[in-house]
Amino acid sequence: MKERFQKVAEALKNNNIECIYAEKKDDIPDIVKGLVEKGATVSCGGSVSLSECGVMELLKSGYYNFLDRSAEGLSREDITEIYRKTFSADAFFTSANAVTENGELINVDGNGNRVAAITYGPDRVIVIVGANKIVSDVAEGVKRVKTVAAPKNAERLNINTPCRTLGHCICVEGTLAEGCKNDARMCAFYSVTGRQRNKDRIKLILCADNLGY
Repeated sequence: MKERFQKVAEALKNNNIECIYAEKKDDIPDIVKGLVEKGATVSCGGSVSLSECGVMELLKSGYYNFLDRSAEGLSREDITEIYRKTFSADAFFTSANAVTENGELINVDGNGNRVAAITYGPDRVIVIVGANKIVSDVAEGVKRVKTVAAPKNAERLNINTPCRTLGHCICVEGTLAEGCKNDARMCAFYSVTGRQRNKDRIKLILCADNLGY
């Protein structure tokens, strides 16, 4: 595993993505504080990984000016406005659905807001990934989404999709467009970050612990 971590870190570096190693998940909040200054305006995508490693707690602690779309009492219009403000945030926090040994980030969304913010907008993107999300290549990463991430997130969010019932996509080996056709589909938008032209805008914290789905 150590050799695999080193391989991934070097591949990410070659793609202009800085990789920071975390021995355990409890180390991650302090790493984050060293990357994003106190008082910065920040936002995040939906992520079990952020909750499991304590970063979500940090975001809500008052240490940052947090654009929190899950705050109580928000209307649909309020949430939409937060989505738009996210593009001008100092930093955006997220996980990834998979990271390949070639240094590629694979992200899949239902609404598209998360992949959009990763791709363009916020000054910095901090991606937090557990060891369980390392895959050999893009094809394995997409399969991981269809057989692990999407079904588990559908269950967590109580969304009625075929993958929730079956435990996998109805078209595991198909193209990205193939799958369920209802509006609740978890994997509507696919993004592969092969290389970033704005060096080190995206920083990835790679943790030896497993995190999220």
